[in-house]
Amino acid sequence: MGETKPSKSARKREYLARQRLGEDLIPLRESDLLSMNLDDELLDAILDAKRMKRHGALRRQKQYIGKLMRRIDPEPIRAALTRIRR
Repeated sequence: MGETKPSKSARKREYLARQRLGEDLIPLRESDLLSMNLDDELLDAILDAKRMKRHGALRRQKQYIGKLMRRIDPEPIRAALTRIRR
């Protein structure tokens, strides 16, 4: 038969995992972010989030980063993040 698509709960878990991965990038130094070869739009969103102080604006920016992360393969980012943290 055909493949079954992931459930709504599974898709939401994957979305939230990618959003958390994107949030993990916010505290990194700009030089580390540049070395990761991130998508330009994602890099701009992360740099914008670093400058935000208001909680509501930062929360919305994190959601936007999560949305951008949906289009990107997260494995190279996870590997680079692991390398930077060592």
